[in-house]
Amino acid sequence: MVAIILTEALFGASSCTDFNGVFGSIYLRCPCFSSRSSLSVTPILVNSLEKKRVNKKKRIMGSGIVSCGLDYGIIDTEDLEFKPSFYEYLKAMESVKEKKQRDSVSRKKSEEKDNLDSVKRKKVEEKGKFGNYEKDKCVKSSDFVKVNEKYEGVGVVKEKGSGGKLEFRKVKNQKELSISKERHVDEMEREAFKSMDGDAYDKPRVTKAEMEERIQKLAKCLNGADIDMPEWMFSQMMRSAQIKFSDHSIVRVIQILGRLGNWRRVLQVIEWLRSRERFKSHKLRYVYTAALDALGKARRPVEALNLFHAMQEHISSYPDIVAYRCIAVTLGQAGHMKELFDVIDTMRSPPKKKFMANIIEKFDPRLEPDVVVYNAVLNACVCRKSWEGAFWVLQQLKLRDQQPSITTYGLVMEVMLECGKYNLVHDFFKKMQKSCVPNALTYKVLVNTLWKEGKTDEALMAVEDMEGRGIVGTASLYYDLARCLCNAGRCEEALMQMGKICKVATKPLVVTYTGLIQACLDSGDIQSGAYIFNHMHQFCSPNLITYNVMLKAYLDNGMFEEAKEMFYKLLDNGNSVSSKLDGKDKVFPDVYTFNLMLDACAAGKKWDDLKFAYSHMLKYGYHFNAKRHIQIILDSCRAGKVELLEASWKDLARADRVPPVPLVKEMFRVQLERGNIAAALACVTDYPSAESQAFSVKFWMKFFVENSDRLSDGTLFSLLQEVNRVAKNDSRILNNLMASCKEFLRTRSTKLDRVPSETALV
Repeated sequence: MVAIILTEALFGASSCTDFNGVFGSIYLRCPCFSSRSSLSVTPILVNSLEKKRVNKKKRIMGSGIVSCGLDYGIIDTEDLEFKPSFYEYLKAMESVKEKKQRDSVSRKKSEEKDNLDSVKRKKVEEKGKFGNYEKDKCVKSSDFVKVNEKYEGVGVVKEKGSGGKLEFRKVKNQKELSISKERHVDEMEREAFKSMDGDAYDKPRVTKAEMEERIQKLAKCLNGADIDMPEWMFSQMMRSAQIKFSDHSIVRVIQILGRLGNWRRVLQVIEWLRSRERFKSHKLRYVYTAALDALGKARRPVEALNLFHAMQEHISSYPDIVAYRCIAVTLGQAGHMKELFDVIDTMRSPPKKKFMANIIEKFDPRLEPDVVVYNAVLNACVCRKSWEGAFWVLQQLKLRDQQPSITTYGLVMEVMLECGKYNLVHDFFKKMQKSCVPNALTYKVLVNTLWKEGKTDEALMAVEDMEGRGIVGTASLYYDLARCLCNAGRCEEALMQMGKICKVATKPLVVTYTGLIQACLDSGDIQSGAYIFNHMHQFCSPNLITYNVMLKAYLDNGMFEEAKEMFYKLLDNGNSVSSKLDGKDKVFPDVYTFNLMLDACAAGKKWDDLKFAYSHMLKYGYHFNAKRHIQIILDSCRAGKVELLEASWKDLARADRVPPVPLVKEMFRVQLERGNIAAALACVTDYPSAESQAFSVKFWMKFFVENSDRLSDGTLFSLLQEVNRVAKNDSRILNNLMASCKEFLRTRSTKLDRVPSETALV
């Protein structure tokens, strides 16, 4: 009986006989239940079925009939209400954009289909075939099939059963209702997600890697931009990065700029954040601490101290132990002892400014300095050479029952080394060995101490003892040992340390060789320096600094020909360059190289070589420098070599620079000796009137007295005539020149008149 009822409910009364006796029990297999569970037909299920048979027509193929597998059952929708999990909710939220796109496409298709259906219905009504649905109750089945095939989906549905009756349902109206409901739901969703539409909703999510890449690009752009750019341009550059300005992103930008050494841009970023009212920082102390670290790496203690004082103005940025460590290390490396002790006093004292803290929280920022701060004090003692400060640090650690670390002992030894107390260095090294194992830095201090004492063999033994303990030496340790050997004249043994240096070195090899050459030159061993210079060509090419070191060594030791040969080699590198790629690996002389050669040529009175070097200096783009070159030019003019003076005069004219007064004075004398009075007066008349105070009557009188043996009376009379011709009332220089020239001629004529009378008396 139960099977018949179920079959009738599912397939109709005419089909019940086909399934008679098939169903003994009803099993429900659904993903919501276990595969082994079954639901038998009970009176409860039958009663519920009886209650719902009244609305059977409305529920045919609707909700309430569930078919799973080969078994069939009827269960209420409330019993199988789906409750999504949190994971599915997240998955639905991630695909909400795709769903909205699909809904919009389907909505457009349905609207197009509705428009097409309305057009078809109007055509049918015009033809009169389906004018009145209630009057036309009897239509042949064959005619209906044709019409139904022709106007499929218009709204005519064939009634089940025999007799050929037709049931005209308002399917179109139901479809319109469903579409209106969907539109209403979409409008509700659109209102709910209105804030997400547009920019924020349409943009894809940015990954951490992509955000980090944007931060890197912003930092590089800020580093390469002009530091004097306007504020609006700086704000535009910051906003064009398309990053979310949070504490993390700002800290990352500051860290990258700190590694690049652009401390000015770091301060500009901090100042920009202060002026942004929309930016709300939750960890402002971290941003300031990152800026302190960047300023410390750039060795800017004054700016770091100003930023530290700014941190003390607000409770959100008041310094913590990390900030105190940063400012202490920065001040210690710079040797600012007084400011460092002020920072320590600030750590132990309450804030000077009263803050409105939370009622629950008790704001007490007082801290005690730790070992990092005390090591910063030792760094300052190294710069100040204050061995008393080192003992003060050890005393403070003892009062707090803290054992000095190996870094503390190393810094104390370095203080004693800088103060020249070598015996205390050895004492602290022995004391350190009792409590901890020495590291490479302490051995470095020990090697430098033995170097100062002249104990080269003991320094070698100390390094061998370190390697015997399994301690890996640093590049600076082996570098100091090699310099110690070079200073002692043992350059062969020093070059044997290069293999160890190359294993742990981070700096270029040419820097190491240059340091060894300088160590040999400091000891006065020029031959060992030249040997290392020639030896380094097998492994690396010397740079400009290496050439300048060797050039100065040759000139200081009277080896002018060797220096001249090296100078010509540098000039040949410039002559053999035809493109940028050719000059990439070649070394060219700089202004320091030219100044070395000019000073050496002037000191040796090698005027031809001086002229050659000076002309090439101007050719390479290095201009006349009054502080370095004016005395050289005056000396060459006194020796009769006026080519340097003329070349300098032309160079100053091309650069539109005002010649110095001694150069004008010398050019005026040269032109008078040549008899070119007009050119001589042009030298002084073209001089700016604002700077003409130097050409006083006293100045010109001194000039005529100094050059009385070179200037004849005829030249002076011609000068007076030319001055009278071109002089103006407002020309102060020419008026002073005329007055001093007349006075000098009157004085000279008086002396000449006295000479014959005196000889007659004799």
